[in-house]
Amino acid sequence: MASRGWAEIDTNFPTMQQRVADDLGRRIVAGAWQPGSPLPVEDALASELGVSRGVLREAVKSLVAKGMLRVRPRTGTRVLPPEDWNHLDPDVLRWKQSGDAAGLLRDTGELRRIVEPEAARLAAERACPDDGRALNDALAAMEAAAASPARGGYVAADIAFHRALLDAGGNRLLGSLGRAVEIALRHSFDVSTRTPGAVEASLPGHRAVVRAVEAGDPDAAAAAVLGIIDAARQEIARSPAKPGGPEAPDGRTRDARGGEAAP
Repeated sequence: MASRGWAEIDTNFPTMQQRVADDLGRRIVAGAWQPGSPLPVEDALASELGVSRGVLREAVKSLVAKGMLRVRPRTGTRVLPPEDWNHLDPDVLRWKQSGDAAGLLRDTGELRRIVEPEAARLAAERACPDDGRALNDALAAMEAAAASPARGGYVAADIAFHRALLDAGGNRLLGSLGRAVEIALRHSFDVSTRTPGAVEASLPGHRAVVRAVEAGDPDAAAAAVLGIIDAARQEIARSPAKPGGPEAPDGRTRDARGGEAAP
């Protein structure tokens, strides 16, 4: 294999170790090495990447911590199957967004359908005034972004709304889950809101969630959230930015734009 050299490693990271870990992580997700197969020997891989063996070892350690690699004496460093990966790790989510966008969208939609309706029920039962204000503030930001010509900030406001909903149930694990999967949510929302008319169509459902939570109606809150999730699934299927769509060259979705999506 020809040397890729330093110039081809992503430079948007503060340390060499993080850059190398990112390069290897993306390649593992993309299937460059199959589960159970060894990485190239240390000297060869370090030379290929243009880094020292010490830097490579630190990068490998970080991937071991994410469940992607296993290091054993005599057998070397081997790739673990996806079942062992920490799929809530932000780096793994980023790499999946780049290397398996369709799979990430599917997994995110299924996770939302399992978690969010019950989280909405809890929110309707337990939300305090501060929770209601957080939901209303996020909804107001969504409405303001939807009314602007470029709709900048809509995705960020939408994420804030759903995180506020998870927090409103008073279950700390749900709140942490929302923060853990923010990259996946951003990716999903960025794709779904590029469907013509999707932004305007999503607002009534979000208003219904707020009304149900404020009224203390768990069934209505769960139904409203489920409606939002089902609508998002349909919008993703029609989105020009879905994997393989006209806005996704080479069959991959463009990266979300830091919450500044302009559908």
